[in-house]
This record gives sequence, structure tokens and C-alpha cells, in this order.
Amino acid sequence: MKTIAKIIGGIFFALFAVILFFAESDRPVEELIPLYANKDSKFMDILGMKVHYRDEGVATDSVPLILLHGMSSSLNTWDSVVIDLKPHKRVISLDLPGFALTGPSPENAYNFPYYSKFIDSFTTRLQIKRFILVGNSLGGAISWNYALHNPSRLAKMVLVDAAGYPKKGESGSLGFKLASTPVINNLLLYVTPKALVRKSLETVYYDQSRVTDAQVERFHDVAIREGNREAVLQIFKGSFKGDPNQIKSIKTPTLILWGDKDNLIGVNNVDNFLKDIKGSKAEIYKNIGHVPMEEVPGKVASSILRFLN
Repeated sequence: MKTIAKIIGGIFFALFAVILFFAESDRPVEELIPLYANKDSKFMDILGMKVHYRDEGVATDSVPLILLHGMSSSLNTWDSVVIDLKPHKRVISLDLPGFALTGPSPENAYNFPYYSKFIDSFTTRLQIKRFILVGNSLGGAISWNYALHNPSRLAKMVLVDAAGYPKKGESGSLGFKLASTPVINNLLLYVTPKALVRKSLETVYYDQSRVTDAQVERFHDVAIREGNREAVLQIFKGSFKGDPNQIKSIKTPTLILWGDKDNLIGVNNVDNFLKDIKGSKAEIYKNIGHVPMEEVPGKVASSILRFLN
């Protein structure tokens, strides 16, 4: 018993030392807006938040594209795709609640019903009656759940390396593994080292040379924005509980895009979506990872435009 007590005591001492050495305070959003908002950025007061979004392209387009990023990401993930899309469409990208400059939900709700309510409120405020959702990873899961929630408002849907089905042996990222590990994941409320951010980003891309110092800095900064670490931890502790069996009931015309070297959500998921969403179409990009819109934005934009036309 004494030996076990010593081991437990040693573990707690080590955890305390890690927190003491690496701990960082949250950063106020006022410090981050000048760094990561740009001339196209807007902020909408909605559901107790100031939602960061950009509304670009063809202003007269009555059925715009709405782009949803993935876990721990931001609207910046779509920047290069937007350049190619906006001559043809109205394109709206945003920082989802719990992430980046938008920050945490005052309702402390991170689940599919909440995000569906958020999308309803956001689009209603912009006086948009029908729209097309384009979602990557978690944003993809939010998209297909919205298709179940309010299909009458959804004209079409594009799923990019979308979450939804149970994992089947994907290697995943170090950051996501730590965030999913009980007890240890609580450290991430205080400790978010840039080395961990870099390592996690490197697993997202097939071409790891795409990870730059500036990118690591941005991901780190928005990760420690006030309230974001608590939101992310809540999500990793299981706040999202989707039912993949319901995907079979989706009738929304759907395009599925995927990188064949995705280590986070394997390309085998394409067959699942194709089987369950009747009439859906798919394109797979060779030697591309979890975020095709960043690695091959021109191809992703072309795939989307072909699907819409």
C-alpha cells in the first residue's frame, strides 16, 4: 500500500510540476482580434456571443455557401477555397461557438441540437432562407445532423473528411489523444504548449512541410482564447452524441470529398456515406490528408462548383 501511495504521489507531483512549468493564462479576445480578424471580418451579436464571420462573393446569391470548420480550427481553414469560390457564389465562413475568435457558448452547450439551433439563428439573422452547408471533420458532422434537423432550409450539402461513424484504427493526432484521455486531459485547461500544437497539425496534413511557424502561432493563440479550452475539453469528454444510423434518412443532395491519406478519419468512411445517403457522390484526392481545402484548395473549389452546377 505504501508503494502504491508513493507512485500515486509521484504522479500527482509530476502533473503539478508540468502545470507549474508550462501553464499559460487565457488570452482575452480583444488581444486576438487585431491579429486574426481582417478587413472582411464581421461580428454578429447572437445567442450571447459575438460570432466572427466573413460574408464574401456574389451578394445577390440567394442560396449561399456556409463553410463550417473542424475541431479546434477556425474560418481560416477555408481562406484559399473562398478565393476561388467567391467569383461565383456568396460564401460565408465563420468561427463556430467554442472555437477561435467566437469563443465559448454562454449556454455551455456543445452538442448537435445546439449547433443546429445556432445555424438556424445565424442564417435567420442574415435573412437567408435556404443555403448549402460545407463542413469539414466536426463541421461535417454538424452539417449532416443539421440535414436531419431542418432539411427544408438545406439546398445541398458537401461533407469534407466528415466525422460521423465509429473510428476504425486511425492513428489520430497526439493532441486529440491527450484530450480524450481521462485525468490527463484536464491538464489541457492550463497547458497548451506550441510543440503539441505543431505535432497535432503535422498529423492533419499529408505534406507536413505545410505547417508553418505562423500557423502554429495562430492555432495556439486561438486555442487559449478565453473559454475555448474549457469548451474543447467538454467536447472531448463526449458532449457530442450523434447517431450514425440516422444518416440513412438524409435526403439532401450530398457531395463527399476526402483525402486518401487522412489519419484522423479514414477514407473508408466514404463508402459508409455513399451507402447511407442515397444518390450522393464522392471524390477522393490522392496523397492528401484531413484538410483537402488547405492542401488542394483549387481542386476542392472546382469539385464544389461542379456539384452545384
